[in-house]
Amino acid sequence: MDLPPLSLHASLEEQWDEEEEPEEIEAVLKVVPPSYHQYFDVLSEVKAEKLPPHRACDHHIELEGLLPPVGFIYPLSKNESETLQAYISENVNDSGKHPIAFDSHKLLPAERNYEIHDKELLGIVWALKRWGSFLLSLSDSFKVLRDQSSLQYFMSSKVLTRCQARWTEFLSEFHFSIT
Repeated sequence: MDLPPLSLHASLEEQWDEEEEPEEIEAVLKVVPPSYHQYFDVLSEVKAEKLPPHRACDHHIELEGLLPPVGFIYPLSKNESETLQAYISENVNDSGKHPIAFDSHKLLPAERNYEIHDKELLGIVWALKRWGSFLLSLSDSFKVLRDQSSLQYFMSSKVLTRCQARWTEFLSEFHFSIT
């Protein structure tokens, strides 16, 4: 049974013709949570006539004072803070090299089934698609840092899947080394 959309100008009971079966109305009422039944008559035309007429807004709301200051450090939840702190402490050394951007990507259902080396390669491909425009202009090669040795399989593999071949073609545009 297709249900008609609720109108803001008529109550739910007024949506149906008189010939319609009471069972159909009851079926719809079962779908709508009981806590909302009290609002059905609020949407009726009789009560809508008692409301003041619509008028255009003649003022605006100033939000400029509510904007956060530039350069403000936003607080993170404990979980986010610990994760970020662990990542930074593992990957930042005193050589003056520091991460300049962070991002995340939720895997699609099909990507969740990838082998671990494919997931790691997907991460590299995704990052290069995200920031590749900045890296293509470099005169020197750049390094991709990783924390696992799972890509050794990919580097030594003689037979590539279609996806790996596509990624290899994309990666060939960049001059980098994986360490």
